[in-house]
Amino acid sequence: METESKVSSEESSSDLSSSESHETIATENNPDYTAERALWGLTYSPYNTDGSCPDLATVTSQLQKVAGVTSNIRLYSTDCSQLRNALQAISSSNLNLGIHAGLWISDGESRMQSDLDEFIAAAKQYDSSLIKGLSVGNEDLSKGMSESTLIGYINKVRARLQSEGLGHIPVYATEQDALFSQSLAAACDLVQINVHTIFDSAFTSIDASVQSVINRVNTVKANAAKGKLVRVGETGWASAGNTGPSPLTLANEILYVQKFRCAARKSGLEYFYFEAKDALWKQGQAVSEQNFGIF
Repeated sequence: METESKVSSEESSSDLSSSESHETIATENNPDYTAERALWGLTYSPYNTDGSCPDLATVTSQLQKVAGVTSNIRLYSTDCSQLRNALQAISSSNLNLGIHAGLWISDGESRMQSDLDEFIAAAKQYDSSLIKGLSVGNEDLSKGMSESTLIGYINKVRARLQSEGLGHIPVYATEQDALFSQSLAAACDLVQINVHTIFDSAFTSIDASVQSVINRVNTVKANAAKGKLVRVGETGWASAGNTGPSPLTLANEILYVQKFRCAARKSGLEYFYFEAKDALWKQGQAVSEQNFGIF
């Protein structure tokens, strides 16, 4: 496959629109772009480098670029008006993007309710058919939440959506693959798992790391999903930092996304690649956490 480029570390910015020289995995204006080269989905956190909220114009510019590589985006919350801005940007620019929204629940039920209220308001203000699903949290079991609490949140959210005339939107959790039980899967409309092989205790090759994701998806299908759709909510490769034996370099990031999208397409796997842009707003966190972006 052709070599593809990510913006170099010297050019990196949290604002996808800040530099004309940005190169992406693929863009619709690139003569090498084809549907075969596109990603099934891409996670998108809109925050500015300093952690502040971007305005609508910034979100619109960024999503116009994102729409060149995928037709699905995953959001994690509704704060910073990110769901409203994404819906407005997609509608006004006629972008071919579906939104897989999220509620942030790591800070407790009051935050979940606030996010849910905003989700419902945005879904009613704009075209709710653009919203393809709603994840209740992200990796909250690994943060210490009990499975029963998480399932309770899922049931509350689904009941609220049904009462608001939004029952057509699938509701589910997103958790690490090893923590997704049959009970949790039974409470979800689909099974969404995060699988990051860069944290594995051993590394042999990018090919093996990619195959490990496919194998772990198949394990969840066999042991937990019971016939429900299994989708990868996150997988990716950082271009810098240290998570163990996996070599985190720009070259390996490019190779991983090339290899993974081919393996996923061959397996018929839906997935969100992590992530659209480097998360420089995650100041104080591990270097690897700031360097997953494909732009």
